Amino acid sequence: MATQKKLTRDFVLCFFAQFAFSSTFSILIPTLPIYLSSMGAKEAEIGVLIGAFSVSSLVLRPIVGKALLKIPERSFMIAGALFFTSSSIAYLFAPPFWPLLALRILHGIGFAFFSTASFTLVANIVPETNRGQIIGYFYLSINFAFALAPYLGMLLINQFNFPFNFKVLFLVCTGLSLCCLFITLKLEKIQGLPMADPSSQKQPFLSLEALPPSIIAFLITITWGAVTAFFPLYAVKKGVENPGVFFAAFAITLIVVRGLGGKILDVYPREKVILPCLFNLIISMPILAFSSTLPMFILAAIIWGIGSAFLYPCLVAYTIDRAGSSRGPAMGTFTALTDLGAGMGAVLMGIILQLTNYTIMFLCLALTGIINFVYFYLAIRKKPQKILSPVRLCRNHDGG
Repeated sequence: MATQKKLTRDFVLCFFAQFAFSSTFSILIPTLPIYLSSMGAKEAEIGVLIGAFSVSSLVLRPIVGKALLKIPERSFMIAGALFFTSSSIAYLFAPPFWPLLALRILHGIGFAFFSTASFTLVANIVPETNRGQIIGYFYLSINFAFALAPYLGMLLINQFNFPFNFKVLFLVCTGLSLCCLFITLKLEKIQGLPMADPSSQKQPFLSLEALPPSIIAFLITITWGAVTAFFPLYAVKKGVENPGVFFAAFAITLIVVRGLGGKILDVYPREKVILPCLFNLIISMPILAFSSTLPMFILAAIIWGIGSAFLYPCLVAYTIDRAGSSRGPAMGTFTALTDLGAGMGAVLMGIILQLTNYTIMFLCLALTGIINFVYFYLAIRKKPQKILSPVRLCRNHDGG
């Protein structure tokens, strides 16, 4: 049974391990596309190399999720940190295209191991009555990393000459991965929630209960994958020296908004939080499409950040609400589809960008947001009884 403490020792350790892990990932967001471009890669090739990370991760997510019913989360987190450490070192030697493609696949495997396990661990150790709020706190580890690491990455590659600047970058990634590994080793050697009954062994790899929020997350991360792959190149083309400022503004907005309104996730029904968040994501993309200055980029980042502040924690909480005791497969399904969206976003928008231009690409992302909004409204918002509000969750837990 999950402990009733809001913040346990393992939660705090998991928070900082996730921060180091996310920093390793986030520092490459604005820098890797620039690195690939400097090495002569075309837009479509950049999309494939960026997207390969997410696509390889999604294949393993459901498998890891089901394995978490029997294997402690800590074991997968350690394996993921080891994959990240070895991959960070290998970036020093792997040139594009094929060697780097293989490396991106291995890097994605580490991401699948660690992040699926870390979110499952948190889901298993937090009390139900504060689930949304504490998952929101946990997401701050990712947000803090996203606020700092992209900006730091751009500072590093601007500080030194090519190719030494990228060697320094990859060495910093190695150091962050080792920090993540060290913290993860301090976690308790027990599983957050032991398998409750033998029937869970017969559960499929994919969770049908997790599909509705997972589809929403899939469509959202198409935008995420495309923006992280191509906005750095777009910003540099427009004369912005450090595209990390855009990502920092996005992350700081997430932190501030979530910090001011964290309890919203445990007060209002999930569907009433998701709908306005999706609207914000839609309007941020046309602003980005027609922006050419840093202040306008920051405005788009703030609007995007306001929409994202509660969206991911709410979708994760909604997934857990529906999963019951099968949280491992549910989180495996959810994270697999988010990875698929990020990978497809980078690949598909890379092709569109090579055939058209940045404005068309960002407008295509706005169209994806509209499709997501319509899906949510017709398939989920019209059936609110299937989304448990926090109040109903508490009553069900108490037998009321």
